[in-house]
Amino acid sequence: MPNMTVISATAVPAHLRGALSRWLLEITPSLYIGTISARVREELWNKTTASITDGNAVLAYPSNSEQGYTVRTAGPQRRSPVDFEGLVLMAFKDAERGKETAKGE
Repeated sequence: MPNMTVISATAVPAHLRGALSRWLLEITPSLYIGTISARVREELWNKTTASITDGNAVLAYPSNSEQGYTVRTAGPQRRSPVDFEGLVLMAFKDAERGKETAKGE
């Protein structure tokens, strides 16, 4: 069954933007949204992660979790999802040390 999918892809090659826009609507620059099947979502995400060089990508879609969605990231980012007792939280990397820290530490 198709589900709402959101992909944010910044600083990615033009061919990837074209592939994403074939299946999803680009509602603002680098933000894609649409209702697609899990198979199409996985194929698009595989293509996205294979094409990322200096850019970043974030994928969010519904799932049977406590929060009701799953988040995946690709590329060199300052934020990355971390499972904390069943909840997905975003960890921030310290730009100077390259280490993940909790916000406010």
